[in-house]
Amino acid sequence: PCLHFLTEIFTIKMEDVTGAQLIAEALKAQNVEYMFGIVGVPIIEVAMAAQASGIKYVGMRNEQAACYAASAVGYLTGRPGVCLVVSGPGLIHALGGMANANMNCWYEICLPFVVLFDSQVEACRLYSKFSARPSSLDMIPSVVEKAVRTSMYGRPGAVYVDISGDMVNAKVNRSRVREVPCCPPPPVSLADNMSITEALAVLKGAKRPLLIIGKGAAHGRAEGPLRELVEGCGLPFLPTPMGKGLLPDNHPNCVAAARSRSALLQADVVVLLGARLNWILHFGLPPRFDPHVKVIQVDLCAEEMGNNVRPAAALLGDISAVVKQLLDHVRKDGWKYPADTEWWTTLKQKMDALALQVTSPMTYYQVFHHIGQLLPRDCILVSEGANTMDIGRTMLPNCLPRHRLDAGTFGTMGVGLGFAIAAAAVQRGQNTGQRVVCVEGDSAFGFSGMEVETMCRYKLPVVIIVVNNNGIYSGVDAETWEMMGKMGELTTVAPPVTLLPDARYDEVMNAFGGRGFLVRTKEELLSALQISLSDWERPSLLNVLIDPSSDRKQQLLNRSNSL
Repeated sequence: PCLHFLTEIFTIKMEDVTGAQLIAEALKAQNVEYMFGIVGVPIIEVAMAAQASGIKYVGMRNEQAACYAASAVGYLTGRPGVCLVVSGPGLIHALGGMANANMNCWYEICLPFVVLFDSQVEACRLYSKFSARPSSLDMIPSVVEKAVRTSMYGRPGAVYVDISGDMVNAKVNRSRVREVPCCPPPPVSLADNMSITEALAVLKGAKRPLLIIGKGAAHGRAEGPLRELVEGCGLPFLPTPMGKGLLPDNHPNCVAAARSRSALLQADVVVLLGARLNWILHFGLPPRFDPHVKVIQVDLCAEEMGNNVRPAAALLGDISAVVKQLLDHVRKDGWKYPADTEWWTTLKQKMDALALQVTSPMTYYQVFHHIGQLLPRDCILVSEGANTMDIGRTMLPNCLPRHRLDAGTFGTMGVGLGFAIAAAAVQRGQNTGQRVVCVEGDSAFGFSGMEVETMCRYKLPVVIIVVNNNGIYSGVDAETWEMMGKMGELTTVAPPVTLLPDARYDEVMNAFGGRGFLVRTKEELLSALQISLSDWERPSLLNVLIDPSSDRKQQLLNRSNSL
């Protein structure tokens, strides 16, 4: 028996393996669980090898959506997802997803396959943290490990591994391939103690403090320490779009409803916790911010410190670890921001509910009000669009961390369905019983609408809600559209923002075997959403027709408001 056992081991050690097998095994060794892509020559074998290794493969309808899905998996699970594409146009389609992942600081591995050596490695350096091609089959595990490690360490981002097409079916003896173990979790860095002392001195001297919780805090899994900081110190907080849910939106210290007119405008000390002073936060500049505001910046990336506004204190390190450092110091002296200040009074006065007027057709505010009443507390909410995303951010609640995915730092349209497919695949794999609800503008839905077939094929029970106003920002009704057609050629008279009135996006879902609903009234909306949320066997799409002129409520703020 011993001799037989040794013979089996020797046989295994000496067997030949293909490049496709090595790629799949190397990814699996790095705890990669999900791969998204569109197969073709020569990558079909790679997808099959990945499945044989236990990696879940989801075939998409467009490389860009596949890349969005892979990046969302990285954010949701903490391990990179893989986007598998062919070279040339396949890679070009994926570049948008790579750039979006890199800008959002999300893990992702893009794996294209080329037949000839070309400039793809250099081209992808612009959109990734790491771009390389293994020089031989036996180098594949080492390059994959470095790609995964680079994606996760420091500020997260996309990485690119280029494999020559002739490597896929080429063989090498397994004894020549060095086994590379899984890379460990990223090392945790702490802020300098002197900087902690300086930051607390600034915070304790604030009359109108404000914490801004960003996507970086969600990446750092900092929800526990943040709750202790907010509640222990009695501080108001404002989440960025994908910082929502680290603390529930209904938390008494959340001042999101007073965001622009009071919280940002009047705060004299702002603590940035994994948030960047980019367009989402108006670059930290007047008229949205006090020109004399003091910023305490907490970030994992040294290069981010001082972007747009010089910080009064810079705390470089892991968000969760740095917040714990702050907590250790405030516990020693028991400091807490008073609850009876004029600042808290001002913020609470501004946090009034938006007035809801009953109209027909419905408006954005009516639709989101009714949706918010039925959404499960633990659902993963995907949102994209112009007004759809902006208004929905304020009205659709998030109660759990990393349960909101939207257009992100790049403001990318077309991400919604890819994100939703990734979220649904992860929830199925983890068996959490959480619903994935994707709220789309009609224009945003058009970018990746064919991915409803992917949802139907894999029986992913995503609930898609298309808020249909017949246009980009605004549209026109069917009667006006018909009148414009009589005025002349539509390419010369139709406003560029218009789309086809009352388009039947619900029929697209029906065509692939999902469940589609055409919704015009509150009653139809509530009924369709209840049915969809109860159906775990197939995806649903609610095509909600609203007033084409429905718009955001105006923010009464201009340059003359600068303090």
